Amino acid sequence: MGKKKGYDVSVPGGEEKVLLHTCCAPCSSAIVECLLKHDITPTIFYCNPNIYPLEEYLKRKNECTRYAESLGLEIIDADYDHNSWLGCVKGLEWEPERGSRCLKCFKLRLRKTAEYARDNGYRVITTTLASSRWKSLEQIEEAGLAACADIPEVTYWTQNWRKGGLSERRVHIIKEMNFYNQTYCGCEFSIRNN
Repeated sequence: MGKKKGYDVSVPGGEEKVLLHTCCAPCSSAIVECLLKHDITPTIFYCNPNIYPLEEYLKRKNECTRYAESLGLEIIDADYDHNSWLGCVKGLEWEPERGSRCLKCFKLRLRKTAEYARDNGYRVITTTLASSRWKSLEQIEEAGLAACADIPEVTYWTQNWRKGGLSERRVHIIKEMNFYNQTYCGCEFSIRNN
């Protein structure tokens, strides 16, 4: 592993495969490319019960699938259970972006990622949520560490996926691949903040 172009990509335990929780193709694009350049094979884990409506969920999933397939990568759909997600964030509907609703949402999605990793032989997880400038890196790290706290077989890889030229590269890949690029985080409560 090590450094390439000044960006440190050191996977915990020197793992060569990572379960990558992915929110959308635009956010995952430069991260996936970076991992592959460092001989790390990500499996895309699409776990986003927060996305509303279903049509939006499917658009984002289809773009993730198209990107994964173009690179010969596996993508796993964790299935869509928006009603369960709504129950998880009940009472937090009016929280602002980066508020307690977002933290609860991250914890739910990353916990499901950690459980899938444990049950399917992955020892490291990370998330593309840490590439979005609209998200709190502190919340994402807290959620990732909490997700793995009582799953000793799985480590959360804390990584700031915004630096090292990845944000700029992301813009180029979005154009190259002509990705659908959403205008809101995903849930119905984030729509009103646009």
